[in-house]
Amino acid sequence: MLLKKAERLYHLETVDYARLARFRHALREFVRFSEEAAASVDLTTQHYQAMLILRACPEDSSVTINDLAHELFIKHNSAVGLVDRLVDERLVVRAPSSTDRRKVELRLSSRGRRVLAKLASMHQQELQRIGPVLGRAIRQATAR
Repeated sequence: MLLKKAERLYHLETVDYARLARFRHALREFVRFSEEAAASVDLTTQHYQAMLILRACPEDSSVTINDLAHELFIKHNSAVGLVDRLVDERLVVRAPSSTDRRKVELRLSSRGRRVLAKLASMHQQELQRIGPVLGRAIRQATAR
């Protein structure tokens, strides 16, 4: 009885739960694809996301470790470890900041650009496939 009262309070019906479940499934399907694509080049999705952030930065701007931590919603020390691995894999290069010697700027290496381009292309193809499903799931989940 309590559950029904809560559902009335929040105006929820079985169809609302079904729509949310379909949305979560479509979203998880894309995330799973992303995990597998990144793993196919020995990276994690967090590494892929970090590389995307670096490449998305305009050429006349730069990304610091703090910026990366903020964008990834992780702590600074976690971002340092992430960058260390990307540097070890020769995907990212650290350079002293041209404006503040205390900071380090990050950029993709040429190898990093090649790996990222391959992954980004795979993701674009998957989004073309699953995009309509995700769009429909979002519209249905937000419909009233």
